[in-house]
Amino acid sequence: MSFASSTSLRGHSDKWFESDANFHHLYPLYIQALAQRHWTPLRVVQKASKFLAATPGAKILDIGSGPGKFCLGGAYYNPDAFFYGIEQRSDLVRYAFIAKEMVGLNNVTCMYGNLTELDFSQYDHFYFFNSFYENLPGTYKIDDKLTYSRSLYNQYNRYLYTQLERMPAGTRLATYHGAEAEAPHGYHIVGTDIDHLLKFWIKL
Repeated sequence: MSFASSTSLRGHSDKWFESDANFHHLYPLYIQALAQRHWTPLRVVQKASKFLAATPGAKILDIGSGPGKFCLGGAYYNPDAFFYGIEQRSDLVRYAFIAKEMVGLNNVTCMYGNLTELDFSQYDHFYFFNSFYENLPGTYKIDDKLTYSRSLYNQYNRYLYTQLERMPAGTRLATYHGAEAEAPHGYHIVGTDIDHLLKFWIKL
């Protein structure tokens, strides 16, 4: 199915979430090609978003949201929560908006910008799929549109660490393919899944 012809399925949101392959048809081919390495699988989305959407009305931020897969899946599985994504690539944000319209979800907000522009206190809980990793040498890049460096990797990690550290007790964090050092003191692992690649944290 092409990206253009997939618009004929607008409104049949359940079909998009039956499999990762179905979901990826919301996007053009070059986005689909990045999916296996860079976008969260739906089974991870379902488990992580359920943990984060612990209370009705929870505001959940995906840090480095790409074309919006985690936010859209989270919003679909948890209609009483609100999902926000921050992404610094304008083309990915554009496709996230298109996908949001195609699946017909209203509890999703896709934002274009850098995470250092955000005040984390506006959100309740957080999802992080190691979106800074591509700044390290020898890693797979999404594209060549950004500047990559180890110093940026360190800068983003410090900012994330500081912002999470300021959050109140009860804050939840789900990390996928992340290092334990990325969670500040006070955050404790309360569970793992997907061969321990998905970790659930709560600040005590």
